[in-house]
Amino acid sequence: MANPVIHFEIPADDLERLKKFYADLFGWGMKTSPNMPGYVMVETVTDGMGISGGIMKKKMPTQPPVNYVAVASVIDYANKLTQLGGQVVVPRTPIPGMGYFAVGLDPEGNPIGLFEMDSGAA
Repeated sequence: MANPVIHFEIPADDLERLKKFYADLFGWGMKTSPNMPGYVMVETVTDGMGISGGIMKKKMPTQPPVNYVAVASVIDYANKLTQLGGQVVVPRTPIPGMGYFAVGLDPEGNPIGLFEMDSGAA
């Protein structure tokens, strides 16, 4: 299947509370990284099923969860998103050593993340 959902992000006012909630509810693994303050990596994959994601400190009170879709080019898909009636709200941004992401809104205002794998991103 082309362009699968590969990552999710859940915003939290209290990272520790939400980390404990999802770990206790579903048994999800949690990892913090000194390189990513305010962000917890979440491991949900078992028996080859599922996607992993993160829990992040909320940046605004009404911040919704976001699903990220793998794309060959964040720039190309951001352009396509706007051509189809969407709007880019976070432009192409590097994640050093991992790739690039952008966040858009679909025509109904729902967030959609785009992620381009590139280990050379800086």
